[in-house]
Amino acid sequence: MPARLSDSPTHDRTSGRSEARERLLRTACALFYGEGIRAVGVDRVIGEAAVTRATFYRHFPSKDDLVVAYLRSVDEAVRAIAEGAPEGRERLRAVIGEMGEQACSPGFRGCAFINAAAEYPDPDSRVHRAVAEHRAWLAALFVRELGVAGHPDPEQAAAHLMMLRDGAMVAGYLADAARARETLVRGLEGLLEQA
Repeated sequence: MPARLSDSPTHDRTSGRSEARERLLRTACALFYGEGIRAVGVDRVIGEAAVTRATFYRHFPSKDDLVVAYLRSVDEAVRAIAEGAPEGRERLRAVIGEMGEQACSPGFRGCAFINAAAEYPDPDSRVHRAVAEHRAWLAALFVRELGVAGHPDPEQAAAHLMMLRDGAMVAGYLADAARARETLVRGLEGLLEQA
């Protein structure tokens, strides 16, 4: 077992988050994504994050709280990519381009949200709701940015793009990742040509 790091509630003054909480979240993100959420128990996260059980439960009252925090961290990363690009075509290209790059990265295991939804199929579960919230935000982003780009039917085009994205996330893991990325990018460009 690795040596325990300090579990003291040292806080980052800018974010209000403790180092132990951040270690727990980083550890959970890597394990949940790499091995599956249900396959990884709380004891494993606690051990690999080198914190006490009390520290874990102080920050995350349940495993579901940790899972939701994991999904929110992925959501925040996608939102940051979107916010960092100009509206319309360039924002869509930035988001879709990053998704395509991720599909080709070592260790890619598909979409964290699709994977979580498969493990938490109950639509009333907090985890499933976190997945639904991210997907609703992403669909709205696609509609808005396709509208800014001048697409004549941004809602239908966004639905098309979401299906392309979902397919690329699965194909990037199960088939030829480079081809999945190319198909996704080409699909976006085809939609933008209609604008």
